[in-house]
Amino acid sequence: MEIANPDHLITIEPNTGRVRVLAGGRVVADSRNALVLHESNHSPVHYIPRGDVDMTLLERTQHHTRCPYKGEASYYSVVPGGDRAVNAVWTYEAPFEAVAAIKDHVAFYPDRVDAIEITEA
Repeated sequence: MEIANPDHLITIEPNTGRVRVLAGGRVVADSRNALVLHESNHSPVHYIPRGDVDMTLLERTQHHTRCPYKGEASYYSVVPGGDRAVNAVWTYEAPFEAVAAIKDHVAFYPDRVDAIEITEA
């Protein structure tokens, strides 16, 4: 397990509102149970529980990346999103212990879907 250093902080908190993801004219995800991950100098990322995602609209790809702070990410494409939505979704199926809360959650690249709508509670 790799540990974040003091210069690279990661915090995870519940999102207090609703997160909806739209792609190809379809609602791909709709959640009031998303988590918000704040990581150093990066924009916040909303991680949505798989149970709040229409997984039938996603297709697993062979793409993988590795983050020294979270672990190995696996990817999905959003089928109704077309070519733009290839590898638009990532998930950490076995995240490091420090970010274990994001297990069984997925995140979406904002520029590869039509919209990520975030509304307050």
